[in-house]
Amino acid sequence: MNTRIVLKSRPVGMPQEENFDIQSVPVEAPGENEMLLRTLWLSLDPYMRGRMSDRESYAKPLEIGEVITGGVVSEVIESNIDAYPVGTIVSGMYGWQSHAIARPGDYRLFKVDKELAPISTAVGVTGMPGQTAYFGLLKVGKPQAGETVVVSAASGAVGSVVGQIAKIQGCRAVGLAGGKTKCDYVINELGFDACIDYKEADFAEKLAAACPDGVDVYFENVGGAVLDAVVPLLNAGSRVPICGFISAYNATSDDQIRTPEMVLGALENPPEHRFFIVVEWVEEFEEASRALGGWIKDGRLKYRETIVEGLENAPEAFRMLFTGDNFGKLMIKVT
Repeated sequence: MNTRIVLKSRPVGMPQEENFDIQSVPVEAPGENEMLLRTLWLSLDPYMRGRMSDRESYAKPLEIGEVITGGVVSEVIESNIDAYPVGTIVSGMYGWQSHAIARPGDYRLFKVDKELAPISTAVGVTGMPGQTAYFGLLKVGKPQAGETVVVSAASGAVGSVVGQIAKIQGCRAVGLAGGKTKCDYVINELGFDACIDYKEADFAEKLAAACPDGVDVYFENVGGAVLDAVVPLLNAGSRVPICGFISAYNATSDDQIRTPEMVLGALENPPEHRFFIVVEWVEEFEEASRALGGWIKDGRLKYRETIVEGLENAPEAFRMLFTGDNFGKLMIKVT
């Protein structure tokens, strides 16, 4: 049987158990030029919250009754495709379910190189989150050696990679995270130059002290009060890649939302800024994965995973993204 989790109703605010429906349906048999996948790892990411709402966005909202979107690492267990024999490990966008039918040419279907890094990283540091950091910083942020790069959600799946790539590029890396434990991890394990706890009352003052030469690149993941503290420090010619603004994802009305574009665009001298999505560089995904994997092997890129076992626990685990209870990449071990 295929266990799948579908959208039962649209969340208002924080997603709750009643917004999801866990179903068990017969597994389909693969047809001609198709293969059957068994899900091993499921990625949980903040963008999924936007897909559960019916607000206008860069991607079409999920329909009621549709399997929740998500990246997975899967094993081919039946195949009618010569290029994908049984036992092949792949990554793709097959969502919150234990099995899926796949075809060559499916959106973001890639073979996973098991020699590159542990296969779980194909939905983490060498997959979409790592690629988001890689392209967002290097293609949009365009850091130069000696510049100061600030990244919010610095202990998370994307932010942790951004700061480490900034260090590889010869920059000063300043992280923003919630709580001493996360800040200590960002400095002591990931090698950032500084990390400021945004929950502290004097956050803005400490951030300014950590950036004595101002901010040249701000990698935006959070928005809200965190962005407000960064804005006065932005140098002339600074760049702001906008990956997301998780502080507003559970807003219950549009008038509660100030997007980073609104905030930055209203400045007298706005920095270069734009919202980006990782699939802008889909043709370069494998190249990025090899680069990220190489940095892992030579010790310059470290990562942490928060693993929850059991697909049925995905709805509860998903809320960890918004409460800050996860550390690093959050994923479900399905099989």
